[in-house]
Amino acid sequence: MFQEAGHNVNLYDIFYAPDASVFDQKYDFVTTSEVVEHLNDPKEELHRLWQCIKPQGYLGIMTKLVIDRESFARWHYKNEPTHIRFYSQATFRWLAGLWGAQVAFIDNDVMIFSKKGE
Repeated sequence: MFQEAGHNVNLYDIFYAPDASVFDQKYDFVTTSEVVEHLNDPKEELHRLWQCIKPQGYLGIMTKLVIDRESFARWHYKNEPTHIRFYSQATFRWLAGLWGAQVAFIDNDVMIFSKKGE
């Protein structure tokens, strides 16, 4: 969709677009859609993505969020065997603090991190 709108786009997917050279570049905007719940080492992978963001750039993440323990117990999303990590708004606020970033919660399951100018 971004390409159709005239934006330059680089893709990475471990199975379908495994060109790791994308991590050697800097970007104005990086997005992950329904990805982070599959990451074996989210701290390492999210840090790697954050390092690819230019000053004043953005990282967008879309994933279903945990609301509370009671909701988690009956949540269908946790039953998908490839979903191995789960996040809450508190998780993403913590990441924003770690990175010195701003995070905005857009809709129910979309977070946008803003990188400060350097």
